[in-house]
Amino acid sequence: MKCSQMNRRMMRLNKFIAGTGITSRRKAEELILQGRVTVNNKTITDLAFTVDPGQDEISLDGERISVRKHLYYLLNKPAGVVTTTSDEKNRKTVVDLIKTNGRIYPVGRLDYNTTGVLILTNDGDFSQILTHPGNKVPREYDVKLDRPLQPDDRDKLLKGIYLKGTKGKFIKITAAGRSNFSQVRVTAVEGRNHFVKNMFGALGYTVLVLDRVSFAGIKADILNGKYRKLTDSEIRVITEKYGR
Repeated sequence: MKCSQMNRRMMRLNKFIAGTGITSRRKAEELILQGRVTVNNKTITDLAFTVDPGQDEISLDGERISVRKHLYYLLNKPAGVVTTTSDEKNRKTVVDLIKTNGRIYPVGRLDYNTTGVLILTNDGDFSQILTHPGNKVPREYDVKLDRPLQPDDRDKLLKGIYLKGTKGKFIKITAAGRSNFSQVRVTAVEGRNHFVKNMFGALGYTVLVLDRVSFAGIKADILNGKYRKLTDSEIRVITEKYGR
């Protein structure tokens, strides 16, 4: 085999693990550093170590890692469903709503009663692209407040306010109507837990209804509670635009 052909097959160990859908690349690095990964029965702790997936036997905790087909789904999440793969209270999860033989997990999370765009996959690298703070992936939400948003507070949310010592801000805020600022659409580029609710809550507002209308440019073009596969074009655009 020519050297150039061999080089094209080689990849970093952490990238291979993430590519199988087991976990994200960051988590894969932790597994390697913990000495839980072996290549051809030899423990590897070097993050720069490369493997040939077609030739090398790669194992995690003694079990061989097999390459899985990547799956990508868009769910228009309904209210009353938990964004997790299992629930100790036996509530319905977002995974229960999607019929697939493959193991998938949600990218980020939406609160129990928050609705809208949720992506589920088994591609760790893809999940990392969407959730890494440095990639500044946009999220749009329709928000219903308990009272109209005041101009001064709107400015504060756009300039930035501190939540538990970390500054956060909305990139854009628009009213649902000409002057109906009790229903607004906001754009953010971070996904901290309860971020939208906490931002408004810090200024004394209560979010009554929250719906994510888009994530990384993917819109809820299906009925609430329904799902579809992401297209090859959508996956490619996200990877090329936000991948690092």
